This record gives sequence, structure tokens and C-alpha cells, in this order.
Amino acid sequence: MRWLLFGRSRRKTASLHCLLIASATFTGIGILLLTLRSLDDPSTSTAQNLTETVTQQAEQSQTSTPSKRCATVEEMGDEFRGGFVEQSLRVRDIIRRHSDVNGAARVRSLPPEEFCRQGFVIAKASEAGFGNEMYKILTAAALSVMLNRSLIIGQTRGKYPFGEYISYTSTAFSLNEVKHLWRQNGCLTTYGRHLVLRIDDFQKPLKTNVLCSNWIEWQEPIIWFQNTTDAVAAQFFLKNVHVEMRKAASELFGPAQDHNRPNVFGELMRILISPTEKVKQAVDSVLSGGSDPDITLHMRMLMNRSVRALQAALDCTKKVMQNIEFGYRPKLVLVSDTPSLVDDVKSNFDRFVEVVHFNYESFEGEISDQNGLHSLDFRTKDWGPAPRWVAFVDFFLASRARHAVVSGAHRRVGTTYVQLIAALAAANSAGGNSSFSFFSSFQSSLVSEGLSSQVGWGHVWNRFSGPLSCGNQTSQCAYTPLLPPAWWDGMWQSPTHRDIRRMEGYGIQLSGFGTVDEDQLASFCSSRKEVGKFITLV
Repeated sequence: MRWLLFGRSRRKTASLHCLLIASATFTGIGILLLTLRSLDDPSTSTAQNLTETVTQQAEQSQTSTPSKRCATVEEMGDEFRGGFVEQSLRVRDIIRRHSDVNGAARVRSLPPEEFCRQGFVIAKASEAGFGNEMYKILTAAALSVMLNRSLIIGQTRGKYPFGEYISYTSTAFSLNEVKHLWRQNGCLTTYGRHLVLRIDDFQKPLKTNVLCSNWIEWQEPIIWFQNTTDAVAAQFFLKNVHVEMRKAASELFGPAQDHNRPNVFGELMRILISPTEKVKQAVDSVLSGGSDPDITLHMRMLMNRSVRALQAALDCTKKVMQNIEFGYRPKLVLVSDTPSLVDDVKSNFDRFVEVVHFNYESFEGEISDQNGLHSLDFRTKDWGPAPRWVAFVDFFLASRARHAVVSGAHRRVGTTYVQLIAALAAANSAGGNSSFSFFSSFQSSLVSEGLSSQVGWGHVWNRFSGPLSCGNQTSQCAYTPLLPPAWWDGMWQSPTHRDIRRMEGYGIQLSGFGTVDEDQLASFCSSRKEVGKFITLV
């Protein structure tokens, strides 16, 4: 009994102690809450602010981070819908001012001492594929602007590249004239300055300084940036390790990550080249004194009768015409390496579009030395059966399109040739038509594995051909950049494994999404010696 009473007494005491502790705890918490409530302004509550911050960050994350893991070509192209005119006119003014200062007319008249300090960039091209060779000339022109030097257009046996069909600007020098002026002004005899040509080969990573050297400081009178066959080479300077070079490149090309970029190569062509009189006559014969074409359709079929490619391009062209909403019967110029396509296109469009095409077989005019660029048998599957000179008539005809250029193909969409057509057409229209657009047409079979087939650096969609390009796409009709990107800074741009390996040779370590490890590039550049090949001309 005593044990039972004692046990009950112990339990009662323990319960009492627990009750007192709980009461004290709740009382303390209540007092603390009342104190905080009396001190706290709900609008500045730390807890509330923290919650709001987290919520805002989550909302921002949802807004800024794409919910998709890949994009179609049309989705990729949405950011290239217009927006180039303002920046292009800015670049037009830069080129004009550069020509006023460094053009041949002014430089020829400089006092000898000043002339002998003048720098030059030389453009050298052969007469291979027109697009690749023209990019060599345009890259040199862009570099002359960046480096504040005069432009030389190289000749072969006294003739300019494609000189039978293209007239070049009078603001550029020939190399023979520079040599003559160098001697005439006594640059060597009086000032001890040799006329030295410095060669930098872009396509050989071990022989180029495109990312690691400050070209503005180079003292050699002439620079030749060799093997620059597409839009990529000149834009490599956007990642050069020297601030001066990056600034000069950005001034011309705009920031690499900006989608409203200037039509640089179109603006350069606008002042550098024009058709010879006989080519112009051929172009005029197609238009018969009428208005310029509204749309150009470029169909590169490689002699392959791909029904899907043709149908996709026709559908894309119809969509473009519907968006423009012409108040009249528009004029469409067709450019193709497959002559039989003309009838197919006319049968689809003739009811509501005037289709024009340069028929070289019925052309009654005379193009000088018509056999000079005859079609080579081993390239017929690439260039088509027409004589090579026809490509120049087609080029200047197609680049007169006032509203749009559409590129379609069996496989290679947006090649250098059609890039330049679109760029020149856009430059011609930039003064009065801000709605000009460049489109790419892809049949579904060509994008079944995304853009992985567009592997060449000369292809306009190459920088989009990595893993962010969706597979199993339907046929696409996509807005296309007038300035093909050289880097992977855009939202949906991603490199292929092939691109990653190739960039390693230049000292660039790319992530899977195309970001550049700048510290690694700086380390690479600091560990290598400047390279160069030098030839003394005078």
C-alpha cells in the first residue's frame, strides 16, 4: 500500500512538473509573438520579404528558362524577324566614312611620308565557287574597316576575279598600283620601308592569329587573311583576347549575342560590286523594262528531283506571299541549278504570280568570253548543266528582289551563294523597305534529325545544328539571319561534336551549349608564339 501511494505520488509530481514547464514555454512563446507583432511592420517583415523574393526568383526562372529542351527551325528563326535595318544603316555610314578616309582617291594623293605609313588589306580570290570566293573578298573588306586600312583586290594575270561579269569599286587598289606608288613615293629608298605582305591562314589553326593577336598593332604594310570562304572568319575577332580587336569587330558586326545584327556583307557588296554592262543587259532582258521582282526563290536541287523539297519550297513561298499581302500580281524570280524546275514552279504559281527566269539558251545578247567559265563535267552534279557565267546573271537578277528571298534545297539549304543574294537584296531595299526577309525552306525528311545535316561552316544554319535542334520536325519555313552567326551565343544555338573538336584547334573550349571558356583561351594564347608568313614585295 505504501508502495502504491508512493508510486501515485511520484506520478502526480512528474505530471505537475510537465504542466508547469509546458505552461511556461507557451507563455514565453506568446510573449515573444506579441513582442514581434508589436515591433513588426507587415510591409517590411523579413519572413514576408524572403517569401516574396523566392517567389519572384521562381517566376523569373520560369519566364527566362525555356520549358522546351529543343526547338524547330521556325522557332529558332523567330528572332530574325526584321530588326536589321537600323543597325545596317549604322554600318552603311561606317563603311562610307571608312571609304572617304581610306579609299584609293584620297590615299593616292597623300604626301609621300603619309602614304608610306598607310596600311592595306588584300583580298585574293580564284574563280571557283562564286559564294566562297566572294566571301574572301568581303572578309578582306570587313577587315580593312576594322583595322582602318585600305583595300586591295588582287588580280591574276592582270584580271580581277570574275572580272568578265563583275565590276569592282574604284575605292579599292590593285596590287600593281600599290607597288608602283610605293616606289614612286620612295617608301624604300627614302623612308627605308619595305612593302611586306603578311599572310595569316584562317583554315589552319596553327597558322592563324585570329584569336590571339592584336592585328591593329601589326606594322606590315599589307595583310592577307587567307582562306576565308564564308561569313565565319571575320566574326572570329569578336572573341579575340585583345579588347581593341573585340571592340573593332563589335563596332562592325554588333555583339555576337544580339539577334538584331547588321547586314554587314550586304552593305559591303552594295559599294564593292556591280554587274558589268553586259550582265546588266542580260538581267534587264528578263525584266523587259518592268519592275524589279518582289520575291526570289532559290532552289538548289543538286540535280535531284526531290518532290518533297520542291513542295516544301512552294508552300513556303506561298506563305511568304500571303504574309506580305500584295495588292497586285507579284513577280517571282526563280534561280535554280535544275532547269526543269521552271515548269513545275510556273504551273503552281502562274495563276496569281508572274514567274520570271533567265533562260540562257534563248538569250540573244552576248556575254563576253562565254566559254571562259563553262560548266565543268565533274561539278555538273553540284552546279548544274548551265554555263558558269549564268550564275552571275542569276545572282544580280535575284538580288533585286524587293521583299523576300526564299532558299530551298534537296540537302544544302542557305549556301553561301543564296546568303549573298539575300544580303545584297536586303541592302538594296534597306533604304525604303524595313520588312525585307530571308526565309529557309526545309522538307520534313531533311529535318528528321534536326539540323544535323547542315554541318558545313558555310551553311547559314550550322550554328544551330547541335542538340538543341529538335528531330522529327514537320516541313519548316523559317526566318533566316542575313548575317550568319559565327559563334553559339544565341538562345537555340548549339555546336555539334565536330564543331567542338574543330574549335579546340583554335584554342577554344566549347561547352555542349556553345559557351566559350575565356580563361582557357587566354591561357592558350599566352602560351603560344605569334605566327606568320612574310613576303617582301618591294
